[in-house]
Amino acid sequence: MNKTTQTYPIGSVQDFLLQIGRVVIAGNVELAVFRTSDGAIYALENRSPHPKGGPLAEGIVSGHFLYDPLYDWKIDLRTGEVQAPDQGIVMTYPVSLVGDIVTVSL
Repeated sequence: MNKTTQTYPIGSVQDFLLQIGRVVIAGNVELAVFRTSDGAIYALENRSPHPKGGPLAEGIVSGHFLYDPLYDWKIDLRTGEVQAPDQGIVMTYPVSLVGDIVTVSL
């Protein structure tokens, strides 16, 4: 059985401020979308992998890492991997630009 991927427009580049997370709904998934200082845009599921959960969109971005202030976890925006000594992974989704429009594939 093949899994079908759908692409959703989630806004223009200007809608995503540098180093500030934004919550976006694509399909039935709540995403935390971040634009890093080098202009790259990343979309992650807006749920911390910590056992107690919590949103990620309020995290602090530095380079390609997201610092979750609730649990002091460091998450790689490119892979979704929680950095040691903690463990976990966040679902990441491919982002692309079509002109000025940001799209995400689920």
